[in-house]
Amino acid sequence: QVQLVESGGGSVQAGGSLRLACSISGYTDSSYCLGWFRQAPGKEREGVAVFDSEDGATSYAESVKGRFTISKDNAKNTLYLQMGSLKPEDTAMYYCAADQRFPCRVGAIQALGVMLMNYWGQGTQVTVSS
Repeated sequence: QVQLVESGGGSVQAGGSLRLACSISGYTDSSYCLGWFRQAPGKEREGVAVFDSEDGATSYAESVKGRFTISKDNAKNTLYLQMGSLKPEDTAMYYCAADQRFPCRVGAIQALGVMLMNYWGQGTQVTVSS
């Protein structure tokens, strides 16, 4: 059973930075697609960035390209999301997720249905004030 535990959320002013971490346990298979997703109040959950454990390829939502970076520390089995130039519209609950079945690209996962990702963390809140 894959378990995901997020940390690192908080409140920051616009233009600031935060780094989210997702501690991963319960698997050693390198075939997982790992990703960060977010959900703002009254909105659907959306993909932010994904990391392909097989080859290290990454994919980002257009809204965060150039501002966010997803990475994985294999020694710590931890997925990170470095967020910079934060905007008030980045305010949301951020979730870490994993799945073996999907093509590991944000657009593909959006098209198939974000909520079909198999494993989810509990989420960490990010609030950006103007």
